[in-house]
Amino acid sequence: MTKKYKVSIIMGIYNGEKTMDTAIESISSQSFKDWELIVCDDASQDNTWEKLQAWSQKDSRIKAIRNSQNLRLAGTLNKCLSHASGKYIARMDDDDISYPQRLEEQVSFLETHLEYAFVGSQVDGYDGKRLIPDYWRRKEKPQKKDFLEASQFIHPSVVFRKEALLQVNGYRAVKETRRAEDYDLFMRLYAAGLKGYNLQKPLLRYYIDDRKTSYQCRMEEVKVRYQGFKQLGLMPWALPYVIRPLLVGLIPKRMLRIWKQDLRN
Repeated sequence: MTKKYKVSIIMGIYNGEKTMDTAIESISSQSFKDWELIVCDDASQDNTWEKLQAWSQKDSRIKAIRNSQNLRLAGTLNKCLSHASGKYIARMDDDDISYPQRLEEQVSFLETHLEYAFVGSQVDGYDGKRLIPDYWRRKEKPQKKDFLEASQFIHPSVVFRKEALLQVNGYRAVKETRRAEDYDLFMRLYAAGLKGYNLQKPLLRYYIDDRKTSYQCRMEEVKVRYQGFKQLGLMPWALPYVIRPLLVGLIPKRMLRIWKQDLRN
């Protein structure tokens, strides 16, 4: 009989051979031990799959699966979810690091706060050269209206109750969610009457991807915002926030970086 674990950590990887070892090691080093790590190689073209197989042979709690074709993150995470045995589902990315007490603190929170369907945390940012403490400040108890600004949870820092994810049928794997699958998911969870909480301490080192977002991705986020805000009952007065990604795209990248730095300070 296959062993069941309390926490299933789900991770999708595409060409992650250079970063995945550190990420997986951070899970292996958790103070909380009742976990399984389900990692899906999303048809990588490097040595990701070979390295995953080596990890699964080293630790039986690490489950390696593989897509025959690239499904992108939402579809890949749904595949991981279908293999998960845990009461709780934790997210993790191959270029981030979970701090040793992360799972212990988040599971403890969910065990004692039954009113919440999921819990995230603050994170420290890492740009490849320097650590930026408490990189994003997320509200402790986000409300529906807070999603007008942006996603209110940092995806790889979150632990969900499995039944909450199943209630909304997991991730929505469509074209417009390829860069916003988390934003879409959190809004659908809130629209279903579920809510989340952010622990007010960093439990994860988050890799900052500073690549410029394409116009096509901004158009897709507009669609995600429109559908999400509509489900949350925020339309039509939220329309200016729907088109916000297009307006932000007109701001030079350097000015955006300075603006974000000012917000953190």
